[in-house]
Amino acid sequence: MKISDLIGEATEYDKKELLEERRPKSWLKSVSAFANGIGGALVFGISDDGKLVGLKEAKYVSELISEMVKTRMDPIPKIILEQQSKDGKDFVIVKVPAGQETPYYYIGEGNRIAYIRIGNESVPADAMALKRLVLRGGGSTYDSLSSRYRMDKYAFTKLRSVYRQRTGLEMDDSDFLSFGLVDEEGMLTNAGALLADESPMRFSRVFCTRWYGLTKASGIMEALDDKEISGSLITLLQGGEEFVRNNTKKRWKKTESGRVEMPDYPERAVLECIVNGLIHRDYMILGSEVHIDVFDDRMEIYSPGGMMDGSLVQNLDTDKISSKRRNPIIADMFSRMYYMERRGSGFKKIKEDYHNAFNFRPELEPKFFSDISSFIVTLYNLNYNVPIEKTAIDQEKVAIGVAIDVAIRQLNASRIVIDKALAVYAQMGTDRIFGRTDVAAITHDSVTSAGNLINKLKDADMLETVRGFGKGKYKFRESKG
Repeated sequence: MKISDLIGEATEYDKKELLEERRPKSWLKSVSAFANGIGGALVFGISDDGKLVGLKEAKYVSELISEMVKTRMDPIPKIILEQQSKDGKDFVIVKVPAGQETPYYYIGEGNRIAYIRIGNESVPADAMALKRLVLRGGGSTYDSLSSRYRMDKYAFTKLRSVYRQRTGLEMDDSDFLSFGLVDEEGMLTNAGALLADESPMRFSRVFCTRWYGLTKASGIMEALDDKEISGSLITLLQGGEEFVRNNTKKRWKKTESGRVEMPDYPERAVLECIVNGLIHRDYMILGSEVHIDVFDDRMEIYSPGGMMDGSLVQNLDTDKISSKRRNPIIADMFSRMYYMERRGSGFKKIKEDYHNAFNFRPELEPKFFSDISSFIVTLYNLNYNVPIEKTAIDQEKVAIGVAIDVAIRQLNASRIVIDKALAVYAQMGTDRIFGRTDVAAITHDSVTSAGNLINKLKDADMLETVRGFGKGKYKFRESKG
């Protein structure tokens, strides 16, 4: 880590011009916040405006830092002290790795305070944040905790049915234990309770509203449609998807060689947003639910709980955000059913779906926003204020699409298989790369069935193998060769 790399404050970095011996809280709160979060670095010898001023006694500062961390922090976090020099000036860097024994408290002035990082500030953890830190320090997550509900009192018809449909496997009682949905005593974990048909978690709901106009207060009428969905997380997902389908449109335009369908919102992007909203929401925030708000020009999907590490998603490169799962058991269940992948690629998928849409324009790029207690995705209506006769259509691309469409319809296969192949092509086009799990998610089949469909398309010379993206990745051929 070089001094020059640390100019400009960020979530993982803080700077101090000098060591304040009489006010250790002014810098130890950052040590606490970094240890309670994803780690970070505290640099002494840099002014607030980013000037490299250096320290007069770097060795003494290092010794004092080490002593104060030992006497003013509980438990004592791991720190790594480095002394560096640049342009004849000395600096001290305090690296603080993410701690495993959270919460880490600052002790002083008669107080015992745990800090967390919000944006580029270290702030006292509130009661809810403290609970999360205690869970993390104990190696637990909210969804892994045992509830007060016995498994034999609840039905899981929806979960078993969807699991069988999407994996081709039966889900028996032993799977509930191995998947983390029930404990050894037969009590549901919070994850299990959230997936029960009649979920006892009353705060687990989705509120859907189709607003009139562009705001929630148009002055004419407030809403054209609204729905409150409760029950299993599977019911919430399916109900949310259905509401969006019923309150959005899919226009089409005739071309010289066929027709092109143009939905208001890419279906896969909508699914990804709703899934993420349900999986990654903070279920410890009571009195708040997932909201789907549809306006004339956009859709906003709100989920309780910000980024896990306190960072602000609007300040990050969403193509490079690593996967951090707040509810790993729930995430694993959705992954097993091929609603999502285990790696963190949701942001990229949402943007790719938009980039591949016919009416996409740079100003319609999906937007992501978060703060300490909320996460909001804004998806823009691709057809808003776009007369259909002015829709930009790449005629060469349309011709290729029609050729592939015709080839699929001529496959030596059943009507059901052909319809599924057409659905895959409608989602993937000729640009996107996909594998068995992607196909399974589109066709609502097992991975085995998805593999069989891919093999049929390969045998018809309609797919080409793509290298460099892992094993078993393909894309549709633009022409046979």
